[in-house]
Amino acid sequence: MAALKMTISCFFFLQVISCLLSLFAPTTVQGLKVGFYDKACPKAELIVKKFVFEAVKKDPTLGAPLLRMFFHDCFVRGCEGSVLLELKNKKDEKNAIPNLTLRGFEIIDNAKAALEKECPGIVSCSDVLALVARDAMVALNGPSWEVETGRRDGLVTNINEALLNLPSPFNNISSLITQFQSKGLDKKDLVVLSGGHTIGHGHCPQITNRLYNFTGKGDSDPNLDTKYAANLRRKCKPTDTTTALEMDPGSFKTFDESYFKLVSQRRGLFQSDAALLDNQETKSYLLKHVNSDKSTFFKDFGVSMVKMGRIGVLTGQAGEVRKKCRMVN
Repeated sequence: MAALKMTISCFFFLQVISCLLSLFAPTTVQGLKVGFYDKACPKAELIVKKFVFEAVKKDPTLGAPLLRMFFHDCFVRGCEGSVLLELKNKKDEKNAIPNLTLRGFEIIDNAKAALEKECPGIVSCSDVLALVARDAMVALNGPSWEVETGRRDGLVTNINEALLNLPSPFNNISSLITQFQSKGLDKKDLVVLSGGHTIGHGHCPQITNRLYNFTGKGDSDPNLDTKYAANLRRKCKPTDTTTALEMDPGSFKTFDESYFKLVSQRRGLFQSDAALLDNQETKSYLLKHVNSDKSTFFKDFGVSMVKMGRIGVLTGQAGEVRKKCRMVN
């Protein structure tokens, strides 16, 4: 009997220890891990990095759309490469209005073709996309992080799902928080990932309402700095649908903390940028990184990218590994 009691006690002790260890263990998604291809395709990450570095060296403005491509993939059906698929009827995610300014799909194609020569049928397009996003930031001297791999590719793409799931530049803070929470991301992730607006461009149609008709009375957004608004009006006439605008003027090719300073000065380009000042938690993080000598933004960005990269992933036998990223097998 004494031996039985000791056995039971040991069992419960081990269960408690196991639970405690799980609390402090880094969270992950079953099937994803850093170095997933180390044995099956050991050169996979180097191959992807080569194509990204060559492309971004030739055209540094590619960094932002490559980062945004991964973000737009993950928020629609999860990180499973649906943004890469093309349909004959054009009803795919690529043709949704928020995705029309994405660029760099040929980089994904070229990297995937090289991977298929090196190790056919092993590396998924969704993992290529995750690696490309990280390598594009490194190529711009931005943050780096360890990318979990092991995703498989989805079989479906739908233009309406992109319209429903992608955060809008017109969103207020409540809508943004709700959308991010629906994907398992918190307020810190929201402001950190918004910091990706330190690179790249927006376009006039995304801010026309802020400049000319914010409340339907021919007025401008009162949360927009008046001098900045006047400068934007010189560049964007009410009917302008094409002019590109630097998200982070003077620094739009450099990944840094300057975005947070601009937003704090009411010079964020989008309504969704300005909205970060309307919540105490997002505002606190933003202001902390305006004049900080000990910024954690790069580290935090990597953490949030890993977290985002786990949204709705397909692993194991789910989905497939596409041979070409623009079509299912």
